[in-house]
Amino acid sequence: MSISVNDLKGILLPTTTPFDADGKISANGISSNIKAWTAHGVIGFVVLGSTGERVHLDEREYLETIEISRAAAASDSVFIVGAGQQSTVGTIREVKNAARAGADAVLVITPYFYRPAITQETLISFYTAVADEAPIPVLLYSMPPLTGIKIEPETVARLSAHANIIGVKDSSNDVAGFSKTVSLCAPDFAVMTGNGTVLLDALRAGATGGILAVGCVVPEVCVEIYRAFKAGNEERSAMLQSKLTPLAAAVTTRFGIGGLKAALDLAGYRGGNVRAPLRAPDETARNEIRQLLQAVRALNP
Repeated sequence: MSISVNDLKGILLPTTTPFDADGKISANGISSNIKAWTAHGVIGFVVLGSTGERVHLDEREYLETIEISRAAAASDSVFIVGAGQQSTVGTIREVKNAARAGADAVLVITPYFYRPAITQETLISFYTAVADEAPIPVLLYSMPPLTGIKIEPETVARLSAHANIIGVKDSSNDVAGFSKTVSLCAPDFAVMTGNGTVLLDALRAGATGGILAVGCVVPEVCVEIYRAFKAGNEERSAMLQSKLTPLAAAVTTRFGIGGLKAALDLAGYRGGNVRAPLRAPDETARNEIRQLLQAVRALNP
């Protein structure tokens, strides 16, 4: 389906990639998670972003995961696929592969390996070239905690003028920068947060929605924060955010993908193993995640 900013108003989940005990992708795990998440009011999915361990999958596994996920997602769910290699030509090839596999749009990470060379002008050239060739819409992906590269608000604004670039996922916790991005971009450009610890602050700043790893664990809470905010219920949205923030920090910056997958297992979803060199959290961390999860789920949103 063709998507626009109107399709990006709400909560999307950046899905994990469950692995079986033998290290292979679990088709059943992917399908069961997506079907369970759909029941909680999320508007769509982002497959194979940083949460999905894209960098740990080969090309065959990349396409396999997209195809399994696309088949499991409801026909009216927004379906976005993560893409982005270190070269422009490699990224364009990956974007076209994602489109052929069923993506409605692609979320394209910044190149980062040759970091000193990745200036804001370089990013403009990179994303313009990708968007020119992409057969589906492009969303920018700024993930400085992992890449060390930030797409500055002025750069986002310049790129937003491209007809095939429809939004940005900002996964920093720079609320001031986020607010500036919103102010510089037109209303028909989706500015989305990728950080669950600042979901409410981002909404206050004008976010169209969020793509949230913590939402994979407690989708109902993230959706309720969004709905309460949109309904003008500031007290409820603030209360829910205060409980969500510690869990969001635990399953992202503190314990990483291993912590997120452990939380999914504890929440009744299919988390499974991470691929080395990532590691599962130890028992102390798992107990902390369990307590944080119980505190959030006790809210009964």
